[in-house]
Amino acid sequence: MEELLEQVVSLSDINQIIDFISDELKKPVILESADFFLLAYNSYYINHFDAANQQTIFSKKCPLSIFEKFVEEGIIDQLKTIPTPFRVKQIEEIGLNQRVVVSAKHKNEIMGYIWIQEIENELSDEELDFLYQASFHVGKIIYRQKRLKQEKEEQAEELYRQALHEQFQTEKELKAAADKANVALPSAFTVLVLQIIDGENELLDDLKETIRSYLNLKDNISHVVEDHSNIAIIVGSVSRKRSALAASSELINRLLTHLRSQTLPPIFIGVGNEYSSPLFLGKSYREALQVTKAAEITGSQEHIPYEYQKLGLFRYLDQIAAKNDQLHYSNPDLLLLKEKDKESQTEFLRTLEIYLVNNCKVKQSAEQLFIHQNTLNYRIKQILDMTSIDLNDFHTRCQLFIDLMLMKKAGYKS
Repeated sequence: MEELLEQVVSLSDINQIIDFISDELKKPVILESADFFLLAYNSYYINHFDAANQQTIFSKKCPLSIFEKFVEEGIIDQLKTIPTPFRVKQIEEIGLNQRVVVSAKHKNEIMGYIWIQEIENELSDEELDFLYQASFHVGKIIYRQKRLKQEKEEQAEELYRQALHEQFQTEKELKAAADKANVALPSAFTVLVLQIIDGENELLDDLKETIRSYLNLKDNISHVVEDHSNIAIIVGSVSRKRSALAASSELINRLLTHLRSQTLPPIFIGVGNEYSSPLFLGKSYREALQVTKAAEITGSQEHIPYEYQKLGLFRYLDQIAAKNDQLHYSNPDLLLLKEKDKESQTEFLRTLEIYLVNNCKVKQSAEQLFIHQNTLNYRIKQILDMTSIDLNDFHTRCQLFIDLMLMKKAGYKS
C-alpha cells in the first residue's frame, strides 16, 4: 500500500484524490467537511451508493435526519474522539449501509470526514491503514482550500466594509476595486442589518456562521460583513427577476425561525431601500441602521417595521428624542399614568399604546390585550378622567404614540 499512498500524496486536487481512493478500494467514497457539507464523492460502481449517500449527494450536505440519528447513536462523538478508521454499522431506518469512516486532520484539527461504504467485503487491515495514512493528506488539502476560501471572503468583506462606509468616491472606482478583489457586484441589492445588543465577539462569530449557512439562495449574491456590534448582510441579485427586498424578507423569516430556538441577547433588524448602483451601498446601510436605531430607542421592535421604506415617523425618532433631552421634555399625562401603573399594578400605558396602535378600535385592541371590550372601555375612561388627553384629536394621538415610544427608552416596557 506504500506505493498507493505515494500516488495519493502526489495529487493536489481533492476530487482526483477521492476518485483514486474509490477506484483502488472499489467502493463508494464520500468526503464531507468538518461541518458535514459535501466536498467530493466517487463510486467504482455508481449504483452502489446507498440511500444515505444519495441524499447527501442530492442535498450537498448531510441531511438533518441522518445527522440527528448519528447524534442519537453517539457517532458524532466518535467522529470527534476516535483518530483511526472505525466502522459504523448498518442503520436501515435512514438507508445507511455499513461503512468505515475516518477523520481527515491537519495540525490536529479535524478538517473533514472520509466515508467508505463497505460493499460485499469489509476493508482489510492493510486497506484501513492506507486510508488512515491518506487521511492526513486529505486533511491538508481541505485546509488549503479552506484557507484560500477564507482569504477570498476576507477580501470581499473588506471591500464591502469600505463601500458601506462610503470610502469610494465614484462607481468606477468601486467597480475597479471589486474587479481587483475578484468580487462580483450585484445588479440590485439591499442592506440588511442585525444589531446585537450587548453581544460578545464569540457570539458574533457564531451568528455570522449561522447566517452564512442561510445565504445559499438561488440567483442571489450575498455577503456578510461584521461592523462593530452589527452584522451587515448585502442581499443582492444577479438579475432583475427577483427583488432584493423580497430576498431580504425571506432571509429574515428563516433567520428568526432559527434564532428563536437559541438563547440570545436582543437583536434588532433593519433593511435599507433597494438600489442598483453599488455606490449606494452606504446609503442602504445607513437606512437599515436608522431602523435598528428606532428599535433600540424603544427597546423593542414590536411596532418598528423591518423595512426603512415603511418606517414612517419612526425615522425621526432619534432626532425627536435628542430634542426632548435638550428641552428636558416629558409628557406630563404619560408620567402620571406611569406613576399610577407603578403604584397600583395597573396597565394604563400598555392599554393606551395598544389602543393607539389599533387606531382607537375597541375590538382589535381588546383582543390584543386579551381583555373584554367592556374592560377596555372602562380603562380608557379611567385614563381620560385622570389626564387631559383628548383622543378625538388626531395630532394628540400622534404625539401620544411618539411620546410613548420614547418613554420606553427611559424605562417603560410594554
